[in-house]
Amino acid sequence: MKANLKLGSISGIKIKVHWTFFFLIAWIIFGELKRGGTSESILFNVALVLAVFACVILHELGHALTAKNFGIQTKKITLLPIGGVASLESIPESPRQEFLVTIAGPLVNVIIAIFLYFIVPVNEFVHLNFTETFEVLMSFTFQNFLFYLFIVNVGLVVFNLIPAFPMDGGRILRALLANKMNRVKATQIATSVGQFIAVLFLLLGLLYDPWLILIALFIFIGAYGENKMVQHLALIKGHTVEEAMMINITTFQPDDSLDLVVNKLISSTENNFVVLKNNEVVGLIYHQDIIDNSNKNTLVKDIMNTNFKIVKNTDSLQEIYKLSLSEINSFLPVTKNNKLVGAIDNFNLNEYILLQTKLA
Repeated sequence: MKANLKLGSISGIKIKVHWTFFFLIAWIIFGELKRGGTSESILFNVALVLAVFACVILHELGHALTAKNFGIQTKKITLLPIGGVASLESIPESPRQEFLVTIAGPLVNVIIAIFLYFIVPVNEFVHLNFTETFEVLMSFTFQNFLFYLFIVNVGLVVFNLIPAFPMDGGRILRALLANKMNRVKATQIATSVGQFIAVLFLLLGLLYDPWLILIALFIFIGAYGENKMVQHLALIKGHTVEEAMMINITTFQPDDSLDLVVNKLISSTENNFVVLKNNEVVGLIYHQDIIDNSNKNTLVKDIMNTNFKIVKNTDSLQEIYKLSLSEINSFLPVTKNNKLVGAIDNFNLNEYILLQTKLA
């Protein structure tokens, strides 16, 4: 099963839904059936969830299109059971830009909520007492549908503005703090606040709602990862690939037997290899491909990957770090004046960062 199902694209941004999203739909249907719901109630609730996630897509597009104004592209928007994620190529380091990109998402929900406020109209529900409101909202009318959607968008604004990194509120907090201090310190404070809130969510989840446990884990792990990434980027700022790359690497020719590669894999610490032809990089051999084909009588050219990126020895190590986070295979050949001089991967990059941490 594919992890993501593509729904389409908007302004060059792919819209995808993760397969786990369908568990949410199934859970809603199961819940309605368990409560003795009718086909009308099931359709109403499923349609409401789909409408909510349409609003989530618009929320993420707010982030993506604002980022585009600052030259930052967004690869895709992915819908998950707990919300949506816009995969921006990078987060703006300018506090002002980060603030504008982040606030754009909740502002979309504010606009939707204002629009729905005048359509429903909400005032009719406000003037009812609790019993009357409950009775009115029990019917599956279009007006009730819009009222629920209004409430959800208000909730999305409030929820997203909670200062819990990596949610919007946490990023806004970091952007505001970064106006007064360096980005690393601002991130440490914002992520600490986020993790504290995550612990509160976890405790509430254990007592009342299991969904809060999932949200707590998302916030805690996301905050930890963002804090580490910002620290690492600060450590390698101003450093180049040449300082961290592997120099003594083994290369192979396309017509070499795979047995030679297997022997080298067993007798050394190298896992991935560069393939050269006439001193030009023509392919890469990844560790998993070697393992999968080790029992076959084949040649290097039969399993080498020809879809790869080449970096220069003078490239920024920060850019390579960001690239390694977005690539499944982080093994990259390094050239100097179009000649292979080494390679870099996550392992030796992390070792370099560790050494820089000790020297800092």
